[in-house]
Amino acid sequence: MADRRLQVFHAVAKHLSFTKAGEALCMTQPAVTFQIRQLEDHFDARLFDRAHGRIALTPAGMVALAYAEKILALTAELDVRVKDLGGQVAGPLLIGASTTIADFLLPQILGAFKAAHPGVAPSLFVGNSEAVQQRLAERALDVGFIEGGSTMPSLAAERLCSDELQVVCAPGHPLARLKSVAAGALVEHAYLSREQGSGTREVIDRYLTRAGIEPAGLNVSMEASSPEALKGLVAADMGFAIMSQVSVVKEVRLGLLVRIPLAPPITRQLTAVYPRERIQSGLVGAFVAFARRRLEAPDDEEGEAEGLGVPVRRVASSARHSEV
Repeated sequence: MADRRLQVFHAVAKHLSFTKAGEALCMTQPAVTFQIRQLEDHFDARLFDRAHGRIALTPAGMVALAYAEKILALTAELDVRVKDLGGQVAGPLLIGASTTIADFLLPQILGAFKAAHPGVAPSLFVGNSEAVQQRLAERALDVGFIEGGSTMPSLAAERLCSDELQVVCAPGHPLARLKSVAAGALVEHAYLSREQGSGTREVIDRYLTRAGIEPAGLNVSMEASSPEALKGLVAADMGFAIMSQVSVVKEVRLGLLVRIPLAPPITRQLTAVYPRERIQSGLVGAFVAFARRRLEAPDDEEGEAEGLGVPVRRVASSARHSEV
């Protein structure tokens, strides 16, 4: 549908590399160069500066990129809307998810959705909440699932359910003997933290600040960029962590880790996000609705999410509660 030269230009502009753009488009580098030259001839303007083995967008290139993104997005929406008229839930579905959601919640949801709709071809990008939102802003994803709200005005957010964060430690750790722990008691122990840009870390830092504790005041012994790495460090008794309760269900059941509620508790929202200006396809809408049903508790109190075996709290899709 969209001019092939525009698609190639967009890829080169995003990668700032003819070689990487060719790999992404399954084209040879000479073919990519030919398409760019044709587009530059059409505009009678240089779109890239090429010097010292590097390329950069010219002022004309920056204008062309802004329009290329709009044209390619509208082309994709047209394709989706026409296909939606057929009433079938099918086609490619580009999903992004933060590591906690991707590791512990989304696999079961994706499996069940794929079983119900065999014509869907899902693709999953995993990163922290910041990385997922950036991919959405670049229109490289259809929908994302993150912890907390969106930090980008260009993205719309729809809250799905709430999730409690708790202190997690090894069975022999001093905190393991407590029934609950106040934020002030945490400064006495070595702390294992998530990395900057993590939605989990953002919620924890905000909680500590409200409790009168500067996050930098904690005795941070190490940072880790994934829940699995964090659990391994905690199990090795290198310190305590604050993690989603859904991420340690198996380890707690096996006696490898202990989780202790915070007083007051930390509750954060799990959120679906998607580009605000893009018309949401029937496929994306169907998947978000399906995910919400799977995550919702059977009643207003805490319970097990259907088919997932993990405790979450239900949040009505129309609710707009503030995060703790």
